[in-house]
Amino acid sequence: MANPPKKPGRSRAEEKAAQQARREARREKAARQAEALARERARRKLKERLIVGGVVLAVIAAIGGIFWYQQAKDSARENAAVPANITDEFALATGEDDAPRTVEIYEDFLCPACAQFELATADMLDKAAEDGKVQVKYYPIEILGQYGDYSKDAANAFAVVLDKSGPEVAKKFHDLLFKEQPAESGDLPDKDWLIDRAVEAGAEESEVRPGIEDGTFDLWVENATEHAFEEGVTGTPTVMVDGERFEGGPAELAALLG
Repeated sequence: MANPPKKPGRSRAEEKAAQQARREARREKAARQAEALARERARRKLKERLIVGGVVLAVIAAIGGIFWYQQAKDSARENAAVPANITDEFALATGEDDAPRTVEIYEDFLCPACAQFELATADMLDKAAEDGKVQVKYYPIEILGQYGDYSKDAANAFAVVLDKSGPEVAKKFHDLLFKEQPAESGDLPDKDWLIDRAVEAGAEESEVRPGIEDGTFDLWVENATEHAFEEGVTGTPTVMVDGERFEGGPAELAALLG
């Protein structure tokens, strides 16, 4: 390729020097651009690492927080207050320990089917227990919490009454809660309503109000519910006769118990 014409007044040596200077300028510019690009790439990589690191730390923190919360909750449940006058940690028992038959009933105070079963069998079971034919164990649990706090509040109130007023009053309170059971839909009764029913069953308001209002046995209710699940309970009412699941109705149960 022919060399560009020399500019007037410049010697060949000057022209070569000018060309060399232009080449050096282009190389320096290219070097600066490459350096700037490298810095930008490094900055982006650092930013990406910080973002990823931040996400990882957040995940670790979240996992740690969940783990800590679960550990704290498990510890609290392990040390949950247990009501006095309880049988097998979670039940109210009626009838003698040496009765020839045992009936266990897992129930939620908001469960309509539980109320139907209780109303149909209460007199029969009470008489069978009184006659020494059976020991009946009532296990209140909470499986209808999706409707609000009533299930847990009622089970806690039951535990408070059992603790403060004894098994006889607790059984009356138990029966009253099913006789006056609220509907799942709509506004559910508050703790004052539960206190009124406890007093109606024979409890002293001054003795049961603090525990019902404060949820003294809420963790016990959670433990009772977990125990029920471990026993294979998947719904309420679940009835066990002599340790075996009973699938019949009130008439079949009466016939079985004689």
